[in-house]
Amino acid sequence: MTQVTKSRELSSPERLQAFTDAVVAIALTLLILPLMESVGELADHDGTTAEWLAEEQYALLGFALSFILIAVFWVHHHKLFRSVKRVDGGLLWLTVAWMFTIVVMPVATSLSTQMESDWAQPLVYIGTLCATSLMLLLARIYLRSHPDLHDMADDDAVMGIRASWIVSGLFLAALVLAVVIPGAGNWPLLLMLLSEPLQRLDRRRAHRSPAKP
Repeated sequence: MTQVTKSRELSSPERLQAFTDAVVAIALTLLILPLMESVGELADHDGTTAEWLAEEQYALLGFALSFILIAVFWVHHHKLFRSVKRVDGGLLWLTVAWMFTIVVMPVATSLSTQMESDWAQPLVYIGTLCATSLMLLLARIYLRSHPDLHDMADDDAVMGIRASWIVSGLFLAALVLAVVIPGAGNWPLLLMLLSEPLQRLDRRRAHRSPAKP
């Protein structure tokens, strides 16, 4: 059994986590680059700080929103990997897919804040967030089906999956609203405010449920 497990290992959890940390750090840095460029462009025309703040207010909001969302995704990914003891091919590629969606976020943010508004912008932005959430959900499901890769209690794994389902469901609902209501922009993301209350409600219901014999 040990030899089979070792043959499946492609990377240490520490090395993979360090790689994801670097990817997230780069993505967070890339978010600010369009704002840095706009400072230089306005400075060439003798603009003022007040003018820059007025012109880039939506870009600043977009930057802050994306920064917070990526940071939240990273925190949840980091917490998940604290229980991972081994990495096989499936988990490795799910993590690579998760990193891909993180890397796309600066592009999706720039499309939402630097381009003229159109129907596709919220689909790209919210769709990217939805994909990031789904990749994390799939990683949780994969880990639960491969208990040899982690030391997480099964109850904790189940609760993590349920919480991820709630988050992914809200992102998917926001995406559907963006499709159904043209011109809504990224406002459907306000649904994410329901995430924590719904997770608390789900935890209460799980605790009240009678234990199975």
